[in-house]
Amino acid sequence: MLLLRLLKILAVSTRYGLDEFLPGSERVAGLRALLRAVFFWRTLDQPRAVRLRQALEALGPIFVKFGQILSTRRDLLPPDIADELAKLQDSVPPFATEQVIATLKRVYRRPVEQVFRNFDREPVASASVAQVHLAHLPDGTEVAVKVLRPGIAAVIAGDLALLHAGATLIEWLWADGRRLRPHEVVNEFAKHLEVELDLLREASNASQLRRNFEGSPLLLVPQVHWDYCSSEVMVMERMHGTPVSQVDALRAQGVDLRRLSRAGVEICFTQVFRDGFFHADMHPGNILVTPEGRYVALDFGIMGTLTELDKNYLAQNFLAFFRRDYRRVAQVHIESGWAPADTRVDDFEAAIRAVCEPIFAKPLKDISFGRVLLRLFQTSRRFNIEVQPQLVLLQKTLLNIEGLGRELDPELDLWETAKPFLERWMSEQVGWRGLIERVRQEAPYWATILPQLPRLLHQALTGPAARRPDPAAVDRAGESQTQTRLLAVIAGLLALVAALLIMLF
Repeated sequence: MLLLRLLKILAVSTRYGLDEFLPGSERVAGLRALLRAVFFWRTLDQPRAVRLRQALEALGPIFVKFGQILSTRRDLLPPDIADELAKLQDSVPPFATEQVIATLKRVYRRPVEQVFRNFDREPVASASVAQVHLAHLPDGTEVAVKVLRPGIAAVIAGDLALLHAGATLIEWLWADGRRLRPHEVVNEFAKHLEVELDLLREASNASQLRRNFEGSPLLLVPQVHWDYCSSEVMVMERMHGTPVSQVDALRAQGVDLRRLSRAGVEICFTQVFRDGFFHADMHPGNILVTPEGRYVALDFGIMGTLTELDKNYLAQNFLAFFRRDYRRVAQVHIESGWAPADTRVDDFEAAIRAVCEPIFAKPLKDISFGRVLLRLFQTSRRFNIEVQPQLVLLQKTLLNIEGLGRELDPELDLWETAKPFLERWMSEQVGWRGLIERVRQEAPYWATILPQLPRLLHQALTGPAARRPDPAAVDRAGESQTQTRLLAVIAGLLALVAALLIMLF
């Protein structure tokens, strides 16, 4: 089977002229000339990026998914290829309803008719690893049922093996191939697929995002019906709305597109900077809009996470960009530990200035927020800075949100929309409000330790009676040690008082 699959890949690659992507090194110069001579009849009028996208679509859903994820690695790809791969739509022919029914019967151990009041046999959506059917629970609740494709794990394993073989060829044929880390890219693809093949993990992502936006006037997230979920089946609330890409339909419903575009920016930055947990696959196919103008999020297979350090790094970087303080951008990289400690700040500052000044020559509304971050990543590579995977996902999300926002409102100024949010967030993190919040978070731990503090301090001051020194032997060192202990007692008492005051707020 692997041999047949390999032959198909070679045939499709030849038909779409993908030999153009072979590097121009001596190792393959003869091969490229031979292929051009043998396949002289090919008409390759389309740009190379378009032909690559068409080839991936011809190779099937797993390669489409690979192209989608590869498009997120804009730090590795030329812009034309990254832009074209981002157009890949995960829409494939559905699998047979009989297989859906068989999967549901195996998971629930009873006929489908006994699980759902009714089950629509025609899917409403079909993707590379799963498809979605509509149904009603026994109490009449409308739900969407997501079912994993049968045998998809074996198909993915075979294609991953071929992708790793291709990665090895890239490293062997191209002297600069190792720098692109092709095996790492394939492993990243495998990691995303691992999450998407376990629908329980996707359900937990949806549940977390819903909890984060509970009561929000901006975003709706479907409720997960856990009693009906497994690793192969996910059952969630059915959501109603208009696809966000249907701008004319939204306008006809009276939706305020200008307000909607700014709400999208606020939702994105709330996920990133407040929660550190964001939807990393926000293309138009995964977003609906209600008639009231609220966003509806769908498909939670790819989510990004950020630590407090990541969030602080990003906020300081963005604010420094807003203010064109390139020295601060360089310093933040070094302080965060992402740039080597011996990096010369002035050299790094000059490199960043060279990238950003031409960008800021444009009107702010014409500047791409995501592309500024991308250019920063590319510049960082020259200083041996490894781009963090979570930031690559964030950069992809920013590009999606930016493109979506400007499709809704061409006059959207993402910078001015985001700047007040970032400044407020930084004030809450660095100012006294942030201090009080962090103390509140630590209060449960303090509540455990504080009752023991007097006993621990007494033991530290007195120690076992058998070990007490003879008073005549006390010297200056002993007096100094006693003073230190007394200071510790005072500090401990002050900490106790401060903690009690904080907990009384």
